[in-house]
Amino acid sequence: MDRPVLQVALDLLELPRALQIAEEALTGGVDWLEAGTPLIKSEGMAAITALRKRFPDRVIVADMKVADTGALEIEMAAKAGASVVTVLSNADDAVILESVRAARLYGVKIMVDLINEKNPVKRGLELEGMGIDYLIAHTGIDQQMMGADTLSPLGELRKAISIPMAVAGGLNAEMAANAVRMGANIVIVGSSITRSSDVTGSAARIRRAMEAIEPPEVPRLTLNEEIRSRLEQVSTPNISDAMHRKGAMTGLFPICRGMKMIGPAVTVQTFAGDWAKPVEAIDLAGRGEVIVINNDAGVHVAPWGGLATLSCTNRGLAGVVIDGAVRDAEEIRRIGFPVYARAIVPNAGEPKGFGEINTEITCCGQIVKPGDWIVGDDNGVVVIPAERAYEVARRAMEVKRNEDRIKEEIRRGGTLAKIMDLLKWEKK
Repeated sequence: MDRPVLQVALDLLELPRALQIAEEALTGGVDWLEAGTPLIKSEGMAAITALRKRFPDRVIVADMKVADTGALEIEMAAKAGASVVTVLSNADDAVILESVRAARLYGVKIMVDLINEKNPVKRGLELEGMGIDYLIAHTGIDQQMMGADTLSPLGELRKAISIPMAVAGGLNAEMAANAVRMGANIVIVGSSITRSSDVTGSAARIRRAMEAIEPPEVPRLTLNEEIRSRLEQVSTPNISDAMHRKGAMTGLFPICRGMKMIGPAVTVQTFAGDWAKPVEAIDLAGRGEVIVINNDAGVHVAPWGGLATLSCTNRGLAGVVIDGAVRDAEEIRRIGFPVYARAIVPNAGEPKGFGEINTEITCCGQIVKPGDWIVGDDNGVVVIPAERAYEVARRAMEVKRNEDRIKEEIRRGGTLAKIMDLLKWEKK
């Protein structure tokens, strides 16, 4: 290969959308088009045929992930118009060998996917000996969401394997550039291109990065910094979708509109109107944290008001959530600090000191533990368990990217029902 190949994974469900995105991606510098596994499962071999008809001179990769009946599936993909067909590395050797034989017969290439392979170097050497054409170092989507490093297997594989190597798994421009530096011949990119509102521009940025002598320096973030950075870019509906409609508090509203609240929880259990523990929590909370208060859902008396809110600004806190009432609404709005509550009342309670700080509580229908991530905007408040914060933040970004692309298609004159092909998926 004269230069690294940029392959776009068309992991969509709707063929018309895949064809349009493919057109835009090619304009941006993509070389190979992949009929992704979701697209093939949704549209069948017709997806490969449509890509071949629309783009007769391009390499079409059929991501079949063949696991059995190698000859039959290779024949299907080849006759549909594929140039390259993928096979799973953990398929039996008989499947691999039969796939290679069928590929030679029908004039296509075999690309083997090492996804979930426990010993990729050992298996890669075995596969190379069986006559395959390409090998993919692949980190699956769910593994990416959990923080798996896409590029870590590539270095060892490149040292051991002589056939062309591909790499796949949540790649962006920076990662694509690093993959090329590590010896990847084929860089497979999915959502960074296909879910972009500017597919052509995104593909062009990745192509430029792959061809740059040195990739740009990108500041390294701590885990919490990366979580916060991703959550700043998404909405609470994005997060709710990423969590399969879990985590959303009910009955709350923001005292100040147009503000965003993000931070780990400092939890407070108190009794209706007892404002001692909520106020004491201000001194225990750190910069960027959110105080979450169970006020026994009392809406007749407030454990929080303007003075407490002003104190939060001195400590650099991110916001307050109250399962109950708040007072001094006008003052809170003048301060401009994120406060969420069930009600606004003038009544204040008394600082009796009952309750606890930093214990597991229930707030507005959700269990909240100290350190759980709290995100609030004009749509409401969601709770993300601390142990899933990185994963959910990444999944929410994918939800946002997908919505951004759909918005662009609507701006071009489409409608949501037609873009998503809802009639096809309705229960009959």
